Amino acid sequence: MTKEYKNYSPSIDSTIDKLMREMNIDTESGKLQFKELLLREYQLLSGVVEKKLSFRKATLSKLMEIVDIEQIINNDKFKEWFSYEYEIDKSEELFLKKLIKDNKIYLQNYNEQTLTTKFIAPVLNKVKFSNKRIKDWYGYKMRCELNNYILNGEPDFVVATGIEEPKTPYFFLQEYKKSINPNGNPEYQVLAAMLAAMTLNNKNEIKGGFIIGQYWKFIILEKLENDNYEYFVSKGFDCLDFNDLKQIYINLQAVKFLYCK
Repeated sequence: MTKEYKNYSPSIDSTIDKLMREMNIDTESGKLQFKELLLREYQLLSGVVEKKLSFRKATLSKLMEIVDIEQIINNDKFKEWFSYEYEIDKSEELFLKKLIKDNKIYLQNYNEQTLTTKFIAPVLNKVKFSNKRIKDWYGYKMRCELNNYILNGEPDFVVATGIEEPKTPYFFLQEYKKSINPNGNPEYQVLAAMLAAMTLNNKNEIKGGFIIGQYWKFIILEKLENDNYEYFVSKGFDCLDFNDLKQIYINLQAVKFLYCK
């Protein structure tokens, strides 16, 4: 049985039947496949079928089909964030040094789950993104409509308000990969999630970050008055270098104290 398709007239159906006769498509399976293919294309062209993009499959070119977005090089954008004054106490210093010592030899060989469990999760738990207003969320679904596209997915890590599910996101962290691969770039995956969050919460700025192996980078995404977007990517921080790991830790504390309001 042919699937039901919305918003097309019977004349479209008869036109398809005529095309099949002219192309000598006479088997029932061939007719069914051809009809469904053309009806699907018709609906895509007429805007009946929603176009979707999952966070995991996001690329810069795909995001540029949805919005006007551009990366801008401006390290001053991170000045307030990265200059936050947070005094690391002795116990935190020992924690960070031990984390490096325990993982330095092996981290490059970790798969994503091991990298998350042994290194990233301890750092996030030590920062403790949890109080009366916010907490950390892992793998919760998010979905929004933006410029006739459906953006959806499950961000790896979100700091947001909420009781049973995240409500107002403030910070995203994605993607615990050993390296960039053809199946996805964490930079664009986190950008897709940040775009969705900005749309859902009518925000003009949001912060995030992504991790590739031992390197952490941070992102600021801004929506301009003309509805275009600009984003800024920080330098990479080597989590196996003590001074860089301290800065990563301070940057995360700054998210909690400066921007989760």
